[in-house]
Amino acid sequence: MASGMEIRLDGKRALVTGAGKGIGREIAALLAQCGARVVAVSRTATDLNSLAREIGCETFAVDLGDAAAALAAAQAALAAGPVDLLVNNAGISIPQPFLQTTVEAFDRTINVNVRAAMLISQVVAGALIARGAAGSIVNLSSQASMVGLTDHAAYCASKGALDQLTRVMALELGPHQIRVNAVNPTVTLTPMGAMAWGDPKKAGPMLAKIPLGRFAQPADVARAVAYLLSDSADMVHGVTLPVDGGFLAV
Repeated sequence: MASGMEIRLDGKRALVTGAGKGIGREIAALLAQCGARVVAVSRTATDLNSLAREIGCETFAVDLGDAAAALAAAQAALAAGPVDLLVNNAGISIPQPFLQTTVEAFDRTINVNVRAAMLISQVVAGALIARGAAGSIVNLSSQASMVGLTDHAAYCASKGALDQLTRVMALELGPHQIRVNAVNPTVTLTPMGAMAWGDPKKAGPMLAKIPLGRFAQPADVARAVAYLLSDSADMVHGVTLPVDGGFLAV
């Protein structure tokens, strides 16, 4: 960070979904470094256990594709203490050609990527309003909300919906001093991303569309999230922030 721009989140309790792996894990670790008390939500208990050993977070293992379970996890996190910051990071992708996109894959993608974000945000924002507290919510979207990707009909639709959800949340929660923004990364080299994009034949055409000539690292995304959560972004509200090396400028 530039001088005078160190991000501090001391005294804040931050709920991060999809915190077990990849970008979510990087976000959880960075928020802990910034002084926040982290509540990590993920589907896989072993991932959460190792994260808790690393950063000392609270954990809740839950499948966010299950609406009742998602609500219960959010309510349990709030029962253990107030939540000031929320990162709706959990997301899935089930690549299928458009003509072969199944109802099951479409519904599951929407349920995890959009519905869970709505439900958890309702619980967290409702509690913030009840105690008259300001807060900040960041939704993890994607460049796939703004451009079409082959074999990603359900995923692109879900991220487009998440961007619009972000805007409506910003409109309605802003008067309560709850800021809501989205971060829209390009291909990010998580272990899963590195595996998917490790083939130069596949990576080359995508890299050619990125003026900086490289994919994002999880830390690039995590730093953008930490900034948007912090008081340094006090007047940033309702944005969809590309972290894409200029992909959308081409």
